[in-house]
Amino acid sequence: MSVMNSINTNSGAMIALQNLNSTNSELASVQNRVSTGLRVASAQDDGASFAIAQGLRSDIKGIGAVNEQISKAKGLVSTTISSLSSVSDGLGDIRETLTKMADENNSAEQFAQYKADYDSQLAELQNYVDNADYNGTNLIDAGGADVNVIADSGGTQYTLTAVDIDAQLAGITDPADAATAQGLVSGTDALFNDAVGAVNDALNTFAGDDRRLTGQMEFNSKLSDAIEEGLGATVDADLAKESARLQSLQIKQQLGTQTLGIANQSPQILLSLFG
Repeated sequence: MSVMNSINTNSGAMIALQNLNSTNSELASVQNRVSTGLRVASAQDDGASFAIAQGLRSDIKGIGAVNEQISKAKGLVSTTISSLSSVSDGLGDIRETLTKMADENNSAEQFAQYKADYDSQLAELQNYVDNADYNGTNLIDAGGADVNVIADSGGTQYTLTAVDIDAQLAGITDPADAATAQGLVSGTDALFNDAVGAVNDALNTFAGDDRRLTGQMEFNSKLSDAIEEGLGATVDADLAKESARLQSLQIKQQLGTQTLGIANQSPQILLSLFG
């Protein structure tokens, strides 16, 4: 069987061009994987995998948004705990002052000095409560409202319960003499001890809130990491493999170009037949 030589149809060049185009297309895909680090960078690469990846990316963003809100709540709780700690310390100082006031051997002038200290200390406690404000929210001041915090991307809510410490402090009896001061110290007048108990209970409650929020954030972060790992398994390219493939295709491209050049020279052979 003989092969026909023609200047109109160059079968060798057509085959060489088809192979070169195929190599160039594959090379472009590999270069895209190497440059992006992704095996599936768009829906055109793999529609099903891309759709799954987009869903996973959405989940990761949702978890990130949840942890951002929890972080704000932790700021509120930390501010509240700091203020309550100052109130608790201040109540201890006030108890010391009340004990001094309860001494019946004090002169009127000495009692008045202790009374001035007491009033100043009590006002300072009120200042701690008033300044327990975070982003416009105060959980221990009069009129403070509960705060709901989103805990996960499923919409679960965690409630930070407000405690009216302001009312507890406002209810403490103002000692007018050694006897009333003694009543506050000894517990005969329970208002002072009630305030101490309320502050300590609130400290314990908000410390528990802080631990729970911290634990939830850690869980969410681990969940996000796990999802991201799954995302990587779905769309990430094996760069070592793609690098080796890139070199192979570059060599193949060079050979294809040379082959096409040789095939394009075939019609020149026909000129020798007419020499």
